[in-house]
Amino acid sequence: MALPFFQARFALFLRSRRALRHFRRRLMLESLDTRGHAVPVPQALSQALRQASEDGAAAVLARAGSHDGGLTEAEAGAIRARVGPNEVEHEKPLPAWLHLWHCYQNPFNLLLTALAVISWLTHDAKATVVIGSMVVLSTLMRFVQEGRSHRAAERLKALVSNTATVLRRSDDGTSAQQELPIAQLVPGDLIVLSAGDMIPADCRVLVAKDLFVSQAAMTGESLPVEKHAVRQGASDSVLDAANLLFMGTNVVSGAATALVLATGNRTYFGTIATRVTAVERTPTAFQAGVNSVSWLLIRFALVMVPIVFLINGYTKGDWTEAFLFALSVAVGLTPEMLPMIVTSTLAKGAVLLSRKKVVVKRLDAIQNFGAMDVLCTDKTGTLTQDKIVLERHTNVFGATSDEVLKFAFLNSHYQTGLKNLLDRAVLDHLELRTELRLAQDYRKVDEIPFDFQRRRMSVVVSERDDHHELICKGAVEEVLAACSQIQDGAQVLPLDAALLARVQAVTAALNHEGLRVVAVAAKEVPPDKTVYSVADEAALTLIGYIAFLDPPKESSAPALQALAEHGVAVKVLTGDNDLVAAKICRDVGLPIDGVVLGAQIEDLDEAGLRRLVEQHNLFAKLTPLHKERIVRALRANGHIVGFMGDGINDAPALRAADIGISVDSAVDIAKEAADIILLEKSLMVLEEGVVEGRKTFSNMLKYIRMTASSNFGNVFSVLVASAFLPFLPMLPIQLLVQNLLYDISQIAIPFDNVDDELVRQPLRWNPQDLGRFMVFFGPISSVFDLLTFALMWWVFQAQTLAQQTLFQSGWFVVGLLTQTLIVHMIRTPKLPFLQSRAAWPLLGMTLAVMAVGIFLPMGPLAGYFKLQALPLPYFGWLVAILLGYATLTTVLKRVYIRRFGWQ
Repeated sequence: MALPFFQARFALFLRSRRALRHFRRRLMLESLDTRGHAVPVPQALSQALRQASEDGAAAVLARAGSHDGGLTEAEAGAIRARVGPNEVEHEKPLPAWLHLWHCYQNPFNLLLTALAVISWLTHDAKATVVIGSMVVLSTLMRFVQEGRSHRAAERLKALVSNTATVLRRSDDGTSAQQELPIAQLVPGDLIVLSAGDMIPADCRVLVAKDLFVSQAAMTGESLPVEKHAVRQGASDSVLDAANLLFMGTNVVSGAATALVLATGNRTYFGTIATRVTAVERTPTAFQAGVNSVSWLLIRFALVMVPIVFLINGYTKGDWTEAFLFALSVAVGLTPEMLPMIVTSTLAKGAVLLSRKKVVVKRLDAIQNFGAMDVLCTDKTGTLTQDKIVLERHTNVFGATSDEVLKFAFLNSHYQTGLKNLLDRAVLDHLELRTELRLAQDYRKVDEIPFDFQRRRMSVVVSERDDHHELICKGAVEEVLAACSQIQDGAQVLPLDAALLARVQAVTAALNHEGLRVVAVAAKEVPPDKTVYSVADEAALTLIGYIAFLDPPKESSAPALQALAEHGVAVKVLTGDNDLVAAKICRDVGLPIDGVVLGAQIEDLDEAGLRRLVEQHNLFAKLTPLHKERIVRALRANGHIVGFMGDGINDAPALRAADIGISVDSAVDIAKEAADIILLEKSLMVLEEGVVEGRKTFSNMLKYIRMTASSNFGNVFSVLVASAFLPFLPMLPIQLLVQNLLYDISQIAIPFDNVDDELVRQPLRWNPQDLGRFMVFFGPISSVFDLLTFALMWWVFQAQTLAQQTLFQSGWFVVGLLTQTLIVHMIRTPKLPFLQSRAAWPLLGMTLAVMAVGIFLPMGPLAGYFKLQALPLPYFGWLVAILLGYATLTTVLKRVYIRRFGWQ
């Protein structure tokens, strides 16, 4: 079955600092909508929304050019022609031809193509075929693998409802409701909202009745929030404004009439989506690492190849042959199989993760998994279950009380208004339905509905028809205001100043634990009374409290512990309350190094933020752009950053991170921005992903190290031989075939075993380390190449042009076998074959290539490649050379590890 990957592009061309700075500056200043109009970034948008929140109804209507009865069709059409449809852009897949070009365009393929063209122009058909095969093989493998991703990718789903109820004003001044596609909405429209509606644009509330809106996807707040037609005091963020509604949120209950302020890409959500679906991504650490390694090797080739050409042309006098030989050296220096090795290694990792129900959308995300040393995660829905549960039911002094739970259950059961998440959590205690004998012993008398001024609600029930009980629950302060006494066990005590202080201390302690506290109070009322009002909520007796929590997932604590053991620091970034976030962190075993609020981040410049993010690991009450800034600050500090989230508010940070991780239940814009999607909500798969990423990285690094060191040694040997031999040490076709055979032996590297020690800590691309490794181990092979030259020159007397084929055959076999042997010598810091053994596919491929290398000069194809059979005594010397090479490499490997370590 096709793996559902999105397109994965390895941008192997380095972008200039100026271009990157320009792109980032433009991204911070503006985005463009589908018509090319500038879209205000969230900072400017926030100011416009804040102004709309502060204006009165008449002023905001006037500013929007609207009326009490809405817009006419002509007015709406004129505005729509100016601002465009109410649609949000999303990332579109590449066409096949462009995808093929991206698969081809890396420095190695471009270099090899140039070499193939030169070979063709010089009528070297064999070299053209060999080099061309390398390019086609690596490009097609990548195209096919990623093409499966394109075909399997789902289209972006609609993020808002298809239609909206709009007030349209006719020419005679009357207004009527119409159902219109949301794409036709324009700023200035009046829309009518009711329970279940998705909010289709950014709006200002004009009329509201019991309006509850879920903003969890936008802010991370688990509970629905109350919305009003009038401003309810100052707020730190426009997302907290009580009279503003935002695209992508939804109405839980109640009704409202609202004025559309912004549509499409100009909405808060649309601006985020525009940033998320920007054509360019900031290059990830993986892409930057591949870039640096690629250019290191290419620069090395650009220096060495002209030297080889000049030396051979000068010493041999045949400049054409010298040119072809230098061309072959250039091919040999180029790790042309790197794109294919990288793609196949990443694809193997993606297959393994898919079996664990993890969708890998971008192949290079797997390696970033392994390099990640900081994981930033949202709280709601990722660390927590995104489900409110009743955590405690206590008396007034904090001791567990079943009586309080019973009173709360009666209140929630009999109320007819909004049953929010808190009521549902209370009613989950189904055993109380039987224990209280509701049907037999209780009857509802009346109800005093909830309102947002009182912030409490009451029901009156009759118990066995002998007395009536008024049961009130609500916000602690408002319930306390209606109480005159408290219940302490069997005693009822007057609520004096001392007891009030104790009560407030208990509720403050519960709040400090991150619990949402609701007070429960009651009083007996006359049994002959049947109608009750707010005035009856007086002289109540405080019974206790019910406290709620969005509990952590069972997998969160062991997953975070496993990540810590693998060297990954975890930071929590949430839009929720800091006390609630701190409670969750404690529950999942994450030590808190101080709490930073979003308001503090607003006042910091980039340098200050970069210092702050290193010192703390809990950030609360954040906006989407706060999260993005934190991620970028961590990356600027040199960290490889992963971000895990599932809401609209997480999308910019998901995009900005080296690796974005989301879950299958996330909103679509978060899933589009993510690189990895977990189909199951178990966070333990994160640890498996980290380990798999590090195995992938380690295997890629093996190929690069082996190729770089052996190629460096070969070039050094070629320089020495070219200076002293009267003939070429190896013909161009022989060098190309040797290189091709060596590359074939590396195809099994993605399936190789990786030592446990190599996956315990994050792995990084380090071009300086690669250069040092190449210079340290390359000359080792040169030592034995020179011994082979001496062997062929003095022992087998291959000293003349007539005997050059024997010389070249001897070095062809030694060069290929030592190159193949190095695979096992430096694939592990341990003793090869004894302490660490390669996987069977790699062992089998190594033996097969070594056998082919010996067969070519000894078999019937020898003449085709201008080789000849080697004398039998040669093979005794060959064994001695290979043993000496393995021994010296192992000894010097220990020296290297003690001095430089082994990543």
